[in-house]
Amino acid sequence: MTDLAPNDSNAPPYSVSELAFALKRTLEDRYGFVRLRGELSKVTHHSNGHVYLTIKDDKAAIDGVVWKGNVRGLGVRPEHGLEVIVTGKITTYPAGSRYQIVIDSMEAAGVGALLAQLERLKAKLAGEGLFDAQRKRPLPSMPTVVGVITSPTGAVIRDILHRIRDRWPCQVLVWPVVVQGDAAPAQVCAAIKGFNALQPGGPVPRPDILIVARGGGSVEDLWAFNDETLARTVAEGTIPLISAVGHETDTTLIDFVSDRRAPTPTAAAEMATPVLAELRALISDFDRRLNRCGSRTIEERRTRLLGAARGLPRPNDLLALAQQRFDIASGRLDAALHRNTAVHAQDLLKVTARLTPDILTRQRTIKADRLADLGRRLDACGTRAPDRAAAHARLPALWDRLQAAGRRRLVRAEDQLANLDKLRQSLNPERPLELGFALVRKGDGTLARSAADLVSGERVNLKFKSGDRDAVIDGEGGFVPPPAPAPAPAPKPRPKPATPAADQGDLF
Repeated sequence: MTDLAPNDSNAPPYSVSELAFALKRTLEDRYGFVRLRGELSKVTHHSNGHVYLTIKDDKAAIDGVVWKGNVRGLGVRPEHGLEVIVTGKITTYPAGSRYQIVIDSMEAAGVGALLAQLERLKAKLAGEGLFDAQRKRPLPSMPTVVGVITSPTGAVIRDILHRIRDRWPCQVLVWPVVVQGDAAPAQVCAAIKGFNALQPGGPVPRPDILIVARGGGSVEDLWAFNDETLARTVAEGTIPLISAVGHETDTTLIDFVSDRRAPTPTAAAEMATPVLAELRALISDFDRRLNRCGSRTIEERRTRLLGAARGLPRPNDLLALAQQRFDIASGRLDAALHRNTAVHAQDLLKVTARLTPDILTRQRTIKADRLADLGRRLDACGTRAPDRAAAHARLPALWDRLQAAGRRRLVRAEDQLANLDKLRQSLNPERPLELGFALVRKGDGTLARSAADLVSGERVNLKFKSGDRDAVIDGEGGFVPPPAPAPAPAPKPRPKPATPAADQGDLF
């Protein structure tokens, strides 16, 4: 009896590939649909869009992959340490003799896992500065257009519209969105971007403030507002935004990124709008306070002005001294004019005494003698010159030039004489007689230059243009005989500050 060798068996041998693919088909047929619960680890987001990860518990681990087409449909973002429930099929990787799960869907395993994921996302966004108070924009005090992003069929929009209509009637633009489920984050992001893309002055008015509102619910119901993309969209917006998601105890991620958080949608409407009646009452109060302050200020200034006026002298006292100086100066003005006229008349007489026709005759004789002498000198020069004919030829031209120079000088002399005659006539003391004035001469023949030179009862001579008249000065004190001549002239009395009529008196 002989032993049979192992290679003598009738079973055909498998190739490595045949066995690997046979196992692959067996696993896929047996475990074509499985739900697996575990904790994620070694999560890798590949550049091609696929996600490679490991699902483990306390005793075992299995590799997993999410193809690029299924990444966006996942309920949660795969992250390290997140407890999830995945749905897919078991398959193998023949090249490495490893089995893995191809994941079609993924959801958080429970509230604790959701909150843990939320805390990690909050810490990430806080580290980027999206929660800083410095970047939050102030809300407008009196908006003209309010944009509301919420469901158009719920009670939230009716509460907001009713509250705004009661407080501050203004235009409200509603952008309808779904506020729960996987499609909610994308629609809310599109609404925020759409409102921010509106241009001022366009066909659709640009809102001054936005309100994102939703009623209360569980953590799973509000989970759409914990989306990272939505939080970044809120942070990138330029219009101030109020988050009003859930009730007062509910907190979502956009509450930290928004410019203001409201505990309820109704409270958000109150934050976004003032109370018109309160503004009117405030303006009326400001108006009353302004009137009282103005009246009080005017009364205080009036009191201070009256107090300062008591220390000032009266206007008549301030002007009395200046008025007196003015009266004295005006009384002296007439006499000063007469004296000035007399001085210029004497100067004119001195000048006109030398202006006689003999001067012109003598000047002409002198010029003729000079010309004759110049001619003789030229003849003498011509006799000494080698060319006497040329000298005589220049003599007529020279003579014409001398005559022209003489005529010009004579014209200038005549103009000067005419100007002096005009000055003599303007300074003639008797010229004013043609205008109706009269010269007053005292008994000794001297001119009376001021009223102070005359006394009551003194005889004077009045010279008019048409003749002379005698008169007697009649003053307020009656007739007073002329004073006896004194050895030394007495000083002239100062003129009284009286009117010209009172100074001259009645001449006839």
